[in-house]
Amino acid sequence: MTGTPFPSPDMEMTLLLVVDDVERSKAWYVDVLGATVHREYGVSSCVLRFLDNWLLLVTGGGPSDDKPTVSMTPPVDADRVSAEVTIREPDCQGAYQTLRDRGAEFLSPPVDRGPETRAFFRDPDGHLWEISQSG
Repeated sequence: MTGTPFPSPDMEMTLLLVVDDVERSKAWYVDVLGATVHREYGVSSCVLRFLDNWLLLVTGGGPSDDKPTVSMTPPVDADRVSAEVTIREPDCQGAYQTLRDRGAEFLSPPVDRGPETRAFFRDPDGHLWEISQSG
């Protein structure tokens, strides 16, 4: 086998979210979720730290030479989801109340499904987030 091991212990992962307004989204992620700002690149992108992960908020754009067929856009229809972010939480009901108090808008209160209790909410652009508690 040749090349660099993948994955390697020195790698990190970043979740990129395309947003309409970086300032609005940055404020929501800091004020509601408790993320911290790591770096900003003008008005077009912002790097946040959340739960030992990187969140990169960027404005959309058309194809580029390294992704010639890809356009980056925020969700077009918040009710048609192809990905979500799940936060495992030891106290779903408590997290629900805290996030609601901070301005998160949930689709419904937490639902006890037996092996897990969960609740869903969206960021200002419609990206779906879930808080989930085991058993």
